[in-house]
Amino acid sequence: MRRGGSLTGEACVTDELCHRVSPMRIVNSESPSSMAESVPPDAVGRRVACDGERGTVRYVGAVPPTAGLWLGVEWDNPERGKHDGCHEGTRYFTCRHPTSGSFVRTKKVSFGVDVLTAMRQRYESEPEQVTGEELTISSKTVERVGFEAISEKQRLENCREVSLAGCGVCSPGLDDEILQTSPNIIILNLAQSLLCSWEDVACIARQLTKLRELQLGQNRLRPPADPASLKPAFANLKVLDLSGSALSWPELLECAPMWHALEELYAFDNSITELQRPIGVLQSLTVLDLSNNPLADGSEILKIAELPRLEKLNLSNTGLSTLQFPDVDPGLKTAMFPALKTLVLKGNNISEWWVVNELDKLASLRQLSISRNPVLSGERNRETARQILIARLGQLHVLDSMEIVPEERKGAELDYCKMFGEKWLESGGHRDPAMDRPSAEFTTLHPRYQTLIQKYGAPEEGELKKQKPFALKNQLLTVTFMCPDQADRKPIQKKIPDTMTVQKVKGLLFRLLKVQGSELKLTYTSSKMEGKEIEIDNDLKPLQFYSVEDGDLVLVRWS
Repeated sequence: MRRGGSLTGEACVTDELCHRVSPMRIVNSESPSSMAESVPPDAVGRRVACDGERGTVRYVGAVPPTAGLWLGVEWDNPERGKHDGCHEGTRYFTCRHPTSGSFVRTKKVSFGVDVLTAMRQRYESEPEQVTGEELTISSKTVERVGFEAISEKQRLENCREVSLAGCGVCSPGLDDEILQTSPNIIILNLAQSLLCSWEDVACIARQLTKLRELQLGQNRLRPPADPASLKPAFANLKVLDLSGSALSWPELLECAPMWHALEELYAFDNSITELQRPIGVLQSLTVLDLSNNPLADGSEILKIAELPRLEKLNLSNTGLSTLQFPDVDPGLKTAMFPALKTLVLKGNNISEWWVVNELDKLASLRQLSISRNPVLSGERNRETARQILIARLGQLHVLDSMEIVPEERKGAELDYCKMFGEKWLESGGHRDPAMDRPSAEFTTLHPRYQTLIQKYGAPEEGELKKQKPFALKNQLLTVTFMCPDQADRKPIQKKIPDTMTVQKVKGLLFRLLKVQGSELKLTYTSSKMEGKEIEIDNDLKPLQFYSVEDGDLVLVRWS
């Protein structure tokens, strides 16, 4: 098969012919009766697999001047095809993408199998291949239960967690066949399948009354004609994964009436560019993952702010640069996202600290992930950025997967008071509460500052941190190198720049210890984090990347 061509398989038409300009004709996608026997009668709209790629049949019939039957396929991967369904000026079918269509011989594709056939092929015929496997369901890795060392005695009815990802499932099979054979399935993975309609999915789910989690990632499912009528099939469904399914938010809301009890929805890697209010649907959601969707505009996020039970929201890699809650002033709590405890904002374009201030308005926020945003790279090192984040977000318990202990919060808030103390005084702040009148501009930029002053008292003159002029001597760190596994080696103290890469540090240690850098394992300890040993594991990063500071102890080990 010639991948990416206009026609594939035998008697292919060349790419040059495909780009010839001729008067356009529209061809009916219904095949002649003599050809219909070669493919399923309902082939148009069906899903097919070919050489590891999946697509949807858009046309069945002849493609002159070649003889025989062709399938016009719109591939999920737009790089798989060559055109948009038009050949030599004749429109055979249409595609979303200008290069996602091609013609394929029927013998080259698979239309798939039913659920139980796929289960028997995967689990009964080759039991040794499934022992000890793991599968991913709703972004969680779990062990497959019920298939380890499967034998003839272990019937399919004992299965609880089933993964048929990539197994070519295209239909539920005979009426109630799943119910009679495997009624106890709780978790079902049908990602990368060949299902083409929600009606088929509902027919499968209807037979699984214990079904709680369903993974349908990387499928292309037609919207149901009557979503409400399929509601009973998903009565107990709590977790649904629709990642990578080319869905828009309106299309998702169109399907939402089916999932009245849904608690976790994973819709990452889709085509969601804008949101709408989920009126009357998705009201039971506690987890929503919209990561890797090109949302960009923070105002779109407010359209889902009334979800009453939403506790975790993932907005990683969505292009967000702002997120604002205009219903209240800085320092107050918003009524939006009333239950939101965990917010993930990794890999976005947030570059201003006022956006972080806005997050403090969330009344229930306890966990935040915000790494890989420009606002953090503007600080001297990661530790300084972390301290500022902690000080600005008073209710936070976990930041970037690391717990904030009381000692760390106290230190961060005290340092914050000292860091911005001069600006506070310049704006009208005063150590005498009766004369303390900082400007509105300052309190807008630092809405928690007055609270911190009341908590700890105003910083004294000698505590105020002044910006040091840039000079190499101000960037030098006094670091002590110690070899804990070599008792006879004395600690070595050196002054080195915080911009020195780990690779160069290892080069220095080679000269000092005569040990090859490739053998060295480095960690460091700090007085600010007693009892913790932090690994220094990337040779290309500078010491400041790891927040190594003046006076820290670097531990050197080798085998």
